[in-house]
Amino acid sequence: MSARPAAMLEWAAKGTAAFEAAVHRLTDPGFTKPSYLPDWNRAHVVAHVARNADALVNLLTWARTGVETPMYASGDQRAREIEEGARHPAEELRAELLAADSRLAKELAALPDDCWAATVRTARGREVPASQVPWMRAREVWVHAVDLDVDTSFDDVPHDMCAALVDDVTASFQGRPDCPSVRLRSEDGADTWHLGESAGVEPVVVSGDLPSLAAYATGRPVPGPLYPTGGGTLPTLPAWL
Repeated sequence: MSARPAAMLEWAAKGTAAFEAAVHRLTDPGFTKPSYLPDWNRAHVVAHVARNADALVNLLTWARTGVETPMYASGDQRAREIEEGARHPAEELRAELLAADSRLAKELAALPDDCWAATVRTARGREVPASQVPWMRAREVWVHAVDLDVDTSFDDVPHDMCAALVDDVTASFQGRPDCPSVRLRSEDGADTWHLGESAGVEPVVVSGDLPSLAAYATGRPVPGPLYPTGGGTLPTLPAWL
């Protein structure tokens, strides 16, 4: 029997509350203002997060029933639903988000313990255990709460969640030739991460607190100072999430 991923469920719950609170603070006209994501306004971000909740319900259904239930029918369908949702009136879009969040929360709470180990497949084709679904949701709601550009920053993200985000980015960017060689180091020096090519390349060491390192690694606005080797400029990392 597999244990419920308690820490990830807590991160997802707190992130959902933070995202919903940020959306609640938006005025109706504010939905059409730009987000931090290229070509997306805030309504696009809200629509995406709502549709992502339903997509993750599909994965939990797959884990519970054993019947293959993809997150999305296709990439085109995903993009179309986000565009359609972004055109809905603000009050309708708020209601859609809350309803989708509620559906996902119920499925997460009801999933039997022996289903968390079931293998499901992400929209990018990666096979993962269902125990990763809460993590997939946690990173969506926390990072996109920042993307709304209301008043949420990585300083609001739990520090252990920030460290997990940097772990995730490192796994994505390690050894990639299109990623500069960068070593991230926490202020106390206790944690380090290496991104990009490492063989024969002297990395740029970037030091800072965990929220700032997580923001930099994910390509979001950095809340605090970062210190690259020699006081130079920060290398530009590939897009993430």
